[in-house]
Amino acid sequence: MRQIPALLLRWGNTVIFGLLLLVELLLLMNNWGAVFFGIRAFWVLLPVTAFLAAENAVKLWAIKGFARRIPCYVLDILCLTVLTVFSDGTLISTLFIIILSEFYLSQESLSGSIAMGAASIVLFLIAFAVSGALKERNVDLVALLSNGFNDILLMALHFFVFNFVLFVYRKNNELNAALEEIGASNEKLRQANEELRENRRKLQEAYKDLQEVTALEERQRIAKDIHDTAGHSITTIIMQTEAAKLVIDSDPADAKRKIAAANLQARNALEELRESVHLLSGTTEQLTLREQLMSIIHESTDGTGIVIRSDIEDISLCSAKRRFLCNTLKEGISNGLRHGGATAFYFELKARGDRVLFLLSDNGKGADGANLKKGFGLRGMTARAEALGGQISFESEEGEGFEIDIVLPADTTQ
Repeated sequence: MRQIPALLLRWGNTVIFGLLLLVELLLLMNNWGAVFFGIRAFWVLLPVTAFLAAENAVKLWAIKGFARRIPCYVLDILCLTVLTVFSDGTLISTLFIIILSEFYLSQESLSGSIAMGAASIVLFLIAFAVSGALKERNVDLVALLSNGFNDILLMALHFFVFNFVLFVYRKNNELNAALEEIGASNEKLRQANEELRENRRKLQEAYKDLQEVTALEERQRIAKDIHDTAGHSITTIIMQTEAAKLVIDSDPADAKRKIAAANLQARNALEELRESVHLLSGTTEQLTLREQLMSIIHESTDGTGIVIRSDIEDISLCSAKRRFLCNTLKEGISNGLRHGGATAFYFELKARGDRVLFLLSDNGKGADGANLKKGFGLRGMTARAEALGGQISFESEEGEGFEIDIVLPADTTQ
């Protein structure tokens, strides 16, 4: 059961103590001239009532906890017994009720109040029995119960009314506290919902900004790829056609190879431009990586007399790795034709565990591997492979052709 609030308890104790002093004063006035056992009652009642008042003041404001107050309740009973013996008994039940009110007010358990109420009625009867035995030398139980009936009825009525009021008050207090907790919880929930909506709005704005920044960065990257690839390819085509013009009369076969290489370079450049335009416009062809690589091989062999054998596994990779492998295949074939005079290529793409293996070799004239100089194309391949978390190597010997080996990490999710 919820405790009585401190403010109400303090005011309740003050009222109880005031009533105690008032009843004690009335008790002294009612027994001013009374004499019992040859002793004037006033001189016994005065110190006992003063002690009872002081003891209750200490109990009400200095002692905390029921266990520590038990000696005080024992002293209350002793004082009330003495007051019963040395008075006419008219206000003794009122003193019992006042002291019981303090007990009920501080008690949290209803069972404790019931026990104390019943014990007080019994003690009240015992005190009257002791008083009657001392005054009249005998005890008439019937007369005792008859004379104390009204007092007992009053004490019982006080118990029910007082505890019922306390019960209603405590339940009302609990209900108000529960409503306050619900209100506080609702307020916290409302604030949490507002924070959630605000965080969601900020997250949406941040996501939108991120999409815009990502799209801008991707467009800038694609624009740079277009600039670098197209510029490099067109420059290469011009150089090949100029070289073909110089040898067309003296070495028609070599001129034919240079023109075929320039033609292939132009096709690759056109395909790369188309792919870049598709990326910029947000549309991509729904082709697998194997289909894209086979398309590059077919475009390279149609009408050029080049032979390309291939062994390509169907592997799922992200768009960045797909573009890198396709561009490397195009440039590798173009370089083999342009620099090595190759007429045949072997290409394979395989998945081995968590790695993807790329191999492209040709039958060109090759180069000195120890003194191999990386030009624009080879440096670009190396940088791109490292950016994707992989590695690339180039192998070549004089008269042994050229080989490109790439190892990339496989995608963990498709």
